[in-house]
Amino acid sequence: MQTHEIRKRFLDHFVKAGHTEVPSASVILDDPNLLFVNAGMVQFVPYFLGQRTPEWDRATSVQKCIRTPDIDEVGITTRHNTFFQMAGNFSFGDYFKRGAIELAWSLLTNSVDDGGYGFDPERLWATVYLDDDEAAGLWQEIAGLPPERIQRRGMADNYWSMGIPGPCGPSSEIYYDRGPEYGVEGGPVANEDRYIEIWNLVFMQNERGEGTSKEDFEILGPLPRKNIDTGMGVERVACLLQGVDNVYETDLVRPVIDLVASIAPRGYGAGNHDDDVRYRIIADHSRTAAIIIGDGVSPGNEGRGYVLRRLLRRIIRAAKLLGVEQPVMADLMVTVRDEMGPSYPELVADFERINRIAVAEETAFNRTLASGSKLFEEAARATKKSGATVLSGSDAFTLHDTYGFPIDLTLEMAAEAGLSVDQEGFRTLMAEQRQRAKADAAARKQAHTDLSAYRELVDAGPTEFTGFDELASEATILGIFVDGRRVPVVSHEGLDADRVELILDRTPFYAEAGGQIADEGTISGTGSSATARAAVTDVQKIARTLWAHRVNVESGEFVEGDTVTAAVDPRWRRGATQGHSGTHMVHAALRQVLGPNAVQAGSLNRPGYLRFDFNWQGPLTESQSTEIQEVTNQAVEADYEVHTFTTELEKAKAMGAMAMFGERYPDQVRVVEIGGPFSLELCGGTHVHNSAQIGPVTILGESSVGSGVRRVEAYVGLDSFRHLAKERALMAGLASSLKVPSDEVPARVANLVERLRAAEKELDRMRLANARAAAANAVAGAETVGRVRLVAQRMSSGMSANDLRSLVGDIRGKLGSEPAVVALIADGDNDTVPFVVAVNPAAQDLGLRANELVKQFAAPVNGRGGGKTDLAQGSGKGAAGIDAALAALRAEIGRS
Repeated sequence: MQTHEIRKRFLDHFVKAGHTEVPSASVILDDPNLLFVNAGMVQFVPYFLGQRTPEWDRATSVQKCIRTPDIDEVGITTRHNTFFQMAGNFSFGDYFKRGAIELAWSLLTNSVDDGGYGFDPERLWATVYLDDDEAAGLWQEIAGLPPERIQRRGMADNYWSMGIPGPCGPSSEIYYDRGPEYGVEGGPVANEDRYIEIWNLVFMQNERGEGTSKEDFEILGPLPRKNIDTGMGVERVACLLQGVDNVYETDLVRPVIDLVASIAPRGYGAGNHDDDVRYRIIADHSRTAAIIIGDGVSPGNEGRGYVLRRLLRRIIRAAKLLGVEQPVMADLMVTVRDEMGPSYPELVADFERINRIAVAEETAFNRTLASGSKLFEEAARATKKSGATVLSGSDAFTLHDTYGFPIDLTLEMAAEAGLSVDQEGFRTLMAEQRQRAKADAAARKQAHTDLSAYRELVDAGPTEFTGFDELASEATILGIFVDGRRVPVVSHEGLDADRVELILDRTPFYAEAGGQIADEGTISGTGSSATARAAVTDVQKIARTLWAHRVNVESGEFVEGDTVTAAVDPRWRRGATQGHSGTHMVHAALRQVLGPNAVQAGSLNRPGYLRFDFNWQGPLTESQSTEIQEVTNQAVEADYEVHTFTTELEKAKAMGAMAMFGERYPDQVRVVEIGGPFSLELCGGTHVHNSAQIGPVTILGESSVGSGVRRVEAYVGLDSFRHLAKERALMAGLASSLKVPSDEVPARVANLVERLRAAEKELDRMRLANARAAAANAVAGAETVGRVRLVAQRMSSGMSANDLRSLVGDIRGKLGSEPAVVALIADGDNDTVPFVVAVNPAAQDLGLRANELVKQFAAPVNGRGGGKTDLAQGSGKGAAGIDAALAALRAEIGRS
């Protein structure tokens, strides 16, 4: 049975049983505890926590999931993936244990003709929590499982929680016996390779408190409503129904392995375990990377971007270790698209961008590998020169951590160079790094924000937003909150600013969303409470439906149930609409100039200013930036009419409306159209009525904000005029100072800069020539200290560390092959004291090391230094200690 059919049968089974099919959420959700969605229930968390009332009593989904904590184990075991599909059914206060067990058992064991999977009931086992007699009894009653195929396990295995305070409960897992060829008898407690888990049923019935582990927390009491959360591993079921040994050989994954095998010199399944692991890494990570990129992530150095970068680099590394030298990423992405597209059509629709980002990272990492090879060669050469045969764990870790050089390539290259690697030292340093990372993650982890205080208001219905049609609205105060607690009344006295939130039944205030910051304005009382006045400083959405106005109460008091007037500052709104509409115009211009691959990656707009991030490799040229600004302002001048309308999501996409990657949209969406085909986007923000109202758009610059992501910043409207006025005044001042017309200023400035550079070069040349002359004299007057010829000299002021390094090399070369040490120190620029120490091979044979001698210089001048045995350098800030530094160096050499 093909994987797409397994998904379909699951959803059809539960829809037939009264469940609502809910589409998979993006793998990126706004959750403080998760980099990626890692379980099928994540998008339903607000319902389980009681923060929101679900729209349905029963739901089912097949959720895209990503788990990367054990990324280094991928391919070694036969049942773990970083990307997997979790099919689940959920009950919110409806059916409980009996219903969950009945529904799972019927799908698993019903015949294929009857819509089931046709598993042999005699090969299925169940586990339950230690004291869950009810679940054990139901498995016997419903499934006819004998007691010996129902095993009890403790909290680590059969008790579920989110790892933080919140809902929890016992679970029951379903296992399939693959047969004696996969391991010993005895059920899941004896061998989880033979008995493979395929489904987990969570009976969510309690609330847990704080704790330190999966097993150490307090059960606070029962939940108000019992819930069901289940998860069936689609890939594991596919493995069993397709009769293959592991999840990497199922119909959606094996094609990637076959692709690589067609170009690799060594095949898959040829008896080389390490090679088989590499094939599996490529197959697994290719799918995961495509999914992550498809949901809007680009490679970077932290967070989700770092995980993606690591996955892509592990693919490239594994391919090279298989002997594949040619680029592979484009072919891998095509294969993933073709196999996964039927279930995830977004991979097809957005393939060009996904492929471009993946290929760009492959190109960049190949350059990194080239640099890492050079660094390895230096480390190997130094190791051999010292007489050692083991590359240090520190060197291996530096290559891995700083330059992204994989450890297994280091091991392979070391073997080729006749060296081994201190793997224990490397692992120790890696463990320390992981421990730091875990500590950081633990410090960031927090319980979900407690929104239970707002629950009644959320359930009562959404706030009516009137801001598209008016800037002032009469409204009723539905709730007042101070520091998250609901109160009946609030007054100005005794309150700090911004601690109060007012919830209104209707409001003209735009709540921050879609890159547009919230409106500012006032909420004032009417009638008997006319003295009440509050400044609105921020507006945020709660549960996507309720507008919370954060206010500073300036006078009077507000009482729940009062009628008030909510008024947006007109100047603020006018500037905000200019900024937001300007963002749409810049986006459209970018795509017109750069092409459809310039896709939005984020934005921020406020009155007079916009910031737009987009996916693009490499900086824009000056002509591209100029053209983008010109296209934008031509559209402004054209005075396009701005239309907004609401339609179905699929219809909007069919029209070509742009949407943010990773953003979750409702079935009905608002479309903003500016100038017909010029700009068409899904957007819930406020906009101008005609494009000319935006005013001039002045692009301030373009920069990088991460790998594959660029940022354009611009002023609009009056702020654009002010910026241009400052620029004009600056140009007029320069023209006056240079006594040339304004249009000749750039050429004149360029000429002056070139003359200045030439003068600086001449000064450098003269200073270096004088220093070389002094160095030549120093060679002639080299002193003998013990068995070493020593040049230890204070050089002229203004010399840099680079100057000193160059001179040290010249002097050391002129001292011949006898043991020699050269040490130079100078009064540098900006109160720095640079110093360099060089030791030739003969002096090193006597036990002298530059990286040790440099320490004698460092202390007297209040500095520090380091380097290699033949050359070391540093700097300090105490020029008064230079003579003492020279004396300390002589004394140290004299003791050798």
